[in-house]
Amino acid sequence: MCGIVGIVGTSNVNQTLYDALTVLQHRGQDAAGIVTFENERFFLRKDNGLVRDVFRTRHMRRLVGNVGIGHVRYPTAGSSSSAEAQPFYVNSPYGITLAHNGNLTNAVDLSQDLFRTDLRHINTTSDSEVLLNVFAHELQKQGKLSPTKDEIFTAVRAVHKRCRGAYAVIAMITGYGIVGFRDPNGIRPACYGVKETPEGNEYMIASESVALTASGFRVIRDIAPGEAVYVETDGKLYTEQCAENPELHPCLFEQVYFARPDSIIDGISVYKARLRMGETLAEKVLREFPEHDIDVVIPIPDTSRTSALQLAHRLGVKFREGFIKNRYIGRTFIMPGQKMRKKSVRQKLSPIDLEFRGKNVLLVDDSIVRGTTCKEIVQMARDAGAAKVYFASAAPPVRFPNVYGIDMPAASELIAHNRSVEEIGKLIGADWLVYQDLEDLVMCAREGNTDVETFECSVFDGKYITGDVDQEYLNRLEDLRGDKTEFLKGSELRADNEILDLHNDE
Repeated sequence: MCGIVGIVGTSNVNQTLYDALTVLQHRGQDAAGIVTFENERFFLRKDNGLVRDVFRTRHMRRLVGNVGIGHVRYPTAGSSSSAEAQPFYVNSPYGITLAHNGNLTNAVDLSQDLFRTDLRHINTTSDSEVLLNVFAHELQKQGKLSPTKDEIFTAVRAVHKRCRGAYAVIAMITGYGIVGFRDPNGIRPACYGVKETPEGNEYMIASESVALTASGFRVIRDIAPGEAVYVETDGKLYTEQCAENPELHPCLFEQVYFARPDSIIDGISVYKARLRMGETLAEKVLREFPEHDIDVVIPIPDTSRTSALQLAHRLGVKFREGFIKNRYIGRTFIMPGQKMRKKSVRQKLSPIDLEFRGKNVLLVDDSIVRGTTCKEIVQMARDAGAAKVYFASAAPPVRFPNVYGIDMPAASELIAHNRSVEEIGKLIGADWLVYQDLEDLVMCAREGNTDVETFECSVFDGKYITGDVDQEYLNRLEDLRGDKTEFLKGSELRADNEILDLHNDE
């Protein structure tokens, strides 16, 4: 999962891009990058690390220009190489940079086609570079010295025909503007908005609405599945549907975990959806445990807090903050490497013993993926003196790999894969475990926008809506997972740790 942002402004956009990326930092903590252009020249800075660590004053001063894009990343295939930090760049045609959120399911085939047919070289293992080269090639095929919106939209149409999987994309074309588009299933989110200034309208495209509102932009709407939004450097905006049969199937896990609660995605308030998750989860607790002896509901910070609060209210029991979070430790789900993830849990959370001692505690988390975190937390609750430790998940069991940009591609890593709820409860050490039902979760999200008929729920039900994922594909993906393997052929190039002026040899 990644965060993307692009701005066409009336003055330098470096600070606004930086601010937007800090708001989107929850979507990726592995790497960050910003690229701008001025006077036909790109200025790029990207590296591994958090936004605040990647960009120093000396970098920001050189990121000049009123047009730019940014990216925050976490790796979906186990690699954290700085060579795969985004945005990516190709010089032909025009000079194009691209930031991407998602995952292409046919990246291997595309990389071979690019080399053999399109005569393009892929330099990293990232499918984002593949997508960039497909877009660049389709734009170059049209042979125009100066591309108009028609050429750009034609190129996006070709991308939709060649690329499969999930992708939300923002690309910047030197001297012309930025284009944002979404896959025909609308799996990954993207929206755009406007800020009216005395000098003219400024436009922003971003993964989540909160990135816009935090920077003073008014959200216009979500980008529709298959749609492209093109903003020229002078602030003219164009939109066009570029897919033949677009259908909206947004990722349900965005509502559960990834998106910030103050975002609205595809017309659905994430905060309201999570409140409803707590309500329906409480109803299930009352059905399965009608004579419950729960003394207190304690959320596992931060994502589950909204659901836990509503659950406690519905059960009529106390809600308490039992864990204090160390804000300087990253999200364990996003951390690369199981050993690092396990080690960080006790560094990340510290229990308040008084809230546990002698009590029957219901811990609430947004989901259970690998089980490492919740197992450690259950033991922490017992060590703090809890009499009984119950556990509730606001999401259904995560039983299947994800191939659309979430870092859970190996079934063997998922604690719920081929296990019953009772078996999972024993593995994490809970006295009782309850999961949200998938039907209830879908209802909680869909109530925010009844126009969304279906969601992408593959991690819960194993149904891959792009229709090109079978067990052979999943087996190959699991075999390729890890730092010692390459998802695509090609050598890695060490990313420059200093800012690059790509049109200057200095």
